[in-house]
Amino acid sequence: MDASENITKRIEELGDWRGDTLAEVRRLIHDADPGIQEEWKWAKASSPGTPVWSHDGIVCTGETYKQVVKLTFMRGASLPDPHKLFNSSLEGKARRAIDIREGETLDETAFTELIRAAVAANSAR
Repeated sequence: MDASENITKRIEELGDWRGDTLAEVRRLIHDADPGIQEEWKWAKASSPGTPVWSHDGIVCTGETYKQVVKLTFMRGASLPDPHKLFNSSLEGKARRAIDIREGETLDETAFTELIRAAVAANSAR
């Protein structure tokens, strides 16, 4: 399977709020940057793999856990976050993450700005 098929399969397998959230985030990422590439990384015996969105490098990953959908931005510490979307992994020197819990909504406009800032940061390197 290619990366996009793997991501679609993961969304379908989840079949709950996490799948719905991952699908919505995926849509927002593609709306923010139609040129973004989907990848499937870090598959091993203990883990089926992780959805990754890249443009001139990794923009963010989309991990799913029992309680959260975690969007980890590889260069998040260097990105502007005026809307305070980052709420996890705040102590890292490079990464920052957004944890979305059941029932929470993501500020679509702010998230779109963040994706575009991450793409611009990657492209500037």
